[in-house]
Amino acid sequence: MKAVLCKEFGPPSSLVVEEVPSLEPGTKEVVVAVKACGINFPDTLIIQGLYQIRPKLPFTPGSDIAGIVKEVGEGVSHLKKGDEVFGFVAFGALAEEVVVPSNTCFLKPKQMGFPVAASFMMAYGTSYHALKDRAKLKGGETLLVLGAAGGVGLAAVELGKLMGAKVIAAASKDEKLDLCGEYGADHTINYSKKDLKAAIKELTGGKGADVIYDPVGGEYSEKAFRAIAWNGRFLVVGFAAGTIPKMPLNLPLLKGASLVGVFWGGFAQGNPKANMENTKALMKWHEKGKINPHIHKTYKLEDTPKALEEIMGRKVRGKLVVQIK
Repeated sequence: MKAVLCKEFGPPSSLVVEEVPSLEPGTKEVVVAVKACGINFPDTLIIQGLYQIRPKLPFTPGSDIAGIVKEVGEGVSHLKKGDEVFGFVAFGALAEEVVVPSNTCFLKPKQMGFPVAASFMMAYGTSYHALKDRAKLKGGETLLVLGAAGGVGLAAVELGKLMGAKVIAAASKDEKLDLCGEYGADHTINYSKKDLKAAIKELTGGKGADVIYDPVGGEYSEKAFRAIAWNGRFLVVGFAAGTIPKMPLNLPLLKGASLVGVFWGGFAQGNPKANMENTKALMKWHEKGKINPHIHKTYKLEDTPKALEEIMGRKVRGKLVVQIK
């Protein structure tokens, strides 16, 4: 089978596509013939050796998958050969086959195409876990989403609105914010043109945002935190800006606010039953047409480096997908 290989940590251009041996499932695992793989920002970090997980070289990147079960390992009862599925792995998905733990592999709804299914788990899983489990977002609260036009950001906008929040989407370009409006944002802020803190305060009547969802990091994290409401929750989701900010700890004290870490991958693997319940809820919303990922562009397996470069260049609205025949 063909697979994208990272043989040395570095930029996307250092990746290669080669023939590698086919895979065998272990206990409570399945081998999936991959039809589509969603590209996520952590994929750009893991190939550079900058992610929380540092695989042994060589390895295949990629986490979000959709495909057809090829083989089933011992101890798996809810899946069988030929099932159309989607799921999540730590890495290994940018290949024609991948081994997936059975507790992070789910039957794909018939109405959901493979590219959509491959765009679903990390974006919506992360955002729903963040808003529901970590922030405990309530109806009527104000949610600010930074980097709102990216994969997880757009999912947070959509889910926040469904959960009854007033949603403020913040991004760096007007065309990105237009998409956020289509996904339910009540207000938008272009933080390349406006002072972020002042804009948040203005839109909230001086109160500030109850929940701040931050997958960006960098210079805007502290600016946003300075406009958080009393007892607000600041969700640390990621660092797409490339810089991990240092937050003055007097700010949480003065605001009575919380800094809350969000690591959905650890949650999904450590709490599979709770993650299953979240996934079922998301599937019901998708079935009813209430949530649907925006696919910016699709690529061939051989063009994976181009997809990763697009993510790193912050040129993407929604999701990128690598399709595999």
